[in-house]
Amino acid sequence: MSEPIPLAGPVVGAREEELVLETLRSGRWSLGPRLREFEERFARRIGVEHATAVSSGTAGLHLSLRACGVEAGDEVITSPFSFVASANAVLYEGARPVFCDIDRRTFNLDPEATAAAVGPRTTGVLPVHIFGYPADMPAFERTAAASGLFIVEDACEALGAEHADGSLVGARGNLATFGFYANKQLATGEGGMVVAPDAAVRARLDSERNQGRAPDMGWLDHDRLGFNYRLSDIACALGVAQLERLDDMLAARARIAGLYSGALSVVEGLELPCADADGDRRSWFVYVVLVPPGVDRDAAIEGLRARGVDSKPYLPAIHLLSFYRERFGHRPGELPECEEVSARALALPFFPALSDGQVERVVTALAEVLEELRRRPDAARPSAAGASPASGAVPPQP
Repeated sequence: MSEPIPLAGPVVGAREEELVLETLRSGRWSLGPRLREFEERFARRIGVEHATAVSSGTAGLHLSLRACGVEAGDEVITSPFSFVASANAVLYEGARPVFCDIDRRTFNLDPEATAAAVGPRTTGVLPVHIFGYPADMPAFERTAAASGLFIVEDACEALGAEHADGSLVGARGNLATFGFYANKQLATGEGGMVVAPDAAVRARLDSERNQGRAPDMGWLDHDRLGFNYRLSDIACALGVAQLERLDDMLAARARIAGLYSGALSVVEGLELPCADADGDRRSWFVYVVLVPPGVDRDAAIEGLRARGVDSKPYLPAIHLLSFYRERFGHRPGELPECEEVSARALALPFFPALSDGQVERVVTALAEVLEELRRRPDAARPSAAGASPASGAVPPQP
């Protein structure tokens, strides 16, 4: 039997090994020169002046919300179709995430629903560029300007994506956070980056990631509440090497997505990721399809696994996760577009080193599984939103 095909896998080569070894031998493993190099190179890549490296995308979202002044009792409008961290970060400061339904084509937060949801306690909007497709930032910016709201962009899945006006995601002047988990377009294992709008916000982020210590203060002198959200120089060495090959990795992802889309377009009832439109350009993070209506998505995952192909339900509806149901009383039916997409969403193996032959194996396996399930009435039942993921080489974290 052929080797199993994993869901994801980072690209690591001689340059990553070289820079990591160089950093190890330098003895500067944290808050050293590699950190500043990574931040400066990342900022240039995005086209901004200020970037702060942090220990994860989640940490970046938390610090960004704090920088916007989020307080207990505030409400922040965000997407229910995302990795749970985007909503959890709102709770860290005692605020409440208010979920609005998604746009059915892009799976991003719906701008019209967002505008309608603004209330007296709303202080900000946290849109997610889901699966690397740019959210409609001009629309969210109009809503924010009209109501005096802040914007924090969750760009953790969207490094390299581009808006219709030519700006890269994260370069519009809002606080924006990127993530570098092992399945991302750029991977450091764990890690993230916050793009700040000005030097003052950047200084606050730098301080709060390092236990509240300002650059000119003594080692044990701290003037604000802070956190241990530092990113090691070893991880930054990986980041520098990955930046050097980012264009090639993004191109490889786009090529593989094209292979999938071409081959899967003939599979009856299968919905593929939306094509770029109106000048927006996706940065391919994952390749997620929607199984045909009535097909048990979780049974499809089991069928693929039996054929040596890893896959995942991607993503759960956050408001229907047990914690959010118990804490806020959310119930099925509140956000029908999100819930329908979540119940049918299936992530296929997707990473730059995926071969043409492996793509062909995945396509063949999926077509066989779907045909088999169509002939099995006992398996043709809706999947539960938020079902537990199957096992895999890299956990499904956006």
